[in-house]
Amino acid sequence: MKTNIVKTTLVAVGLVLCSSALFAQQQKATDMGKREFENNCASCHGVDGKGNGPMGEFLRRSAPDLTLLAKKNGGVLPMGRMYEVIEGAGVAVPSHGVRDMPVWGREYRIDDAQNLIEARGNYDAAALVRGRILMLLEYINRIQVR
Repeated sequence: MKTNIVKTTLVAVGLVLCSSALFAQQQKATDMGKREFENNCASCHGVDGKGNGPMGEFLRRSAPDLTLLAKKNGGVLPMGRMYEVIEGAGVAVPSHGVRDMPVWGREYRIDDAQNLIEARGNYDAAALVRGRILMLLEYINRIQVR
């Protein structure tokens, strides 16, 4: 009887440990903001956000170090301005000259429309674009030098 209780307890502890490890791994794998950054920004801004991406040498000017945005703005991340730049709502980016940085809002609308039309689902394009940009901004906020 005592052996069964010990075995059951060990199995339960093992299951908890395995599920905790899987949960942590799943959480790490579903960092959507980081994924957006790696897929769309890292080629110019670098995987660490410091402006050292492999495409940087092809730009007119170096890609900025995104980890210093808050520090250069009095400790406050300029979220509104960043949102406008990423979304592409007619905001000129002088350091880009002619707009080297893609208008991700447009790209997101195209991607989402294609994916969701294929799935035959109804969707709110503006909400999806806003969500993707906000996830990206949240990630950029996390990589700021404090």
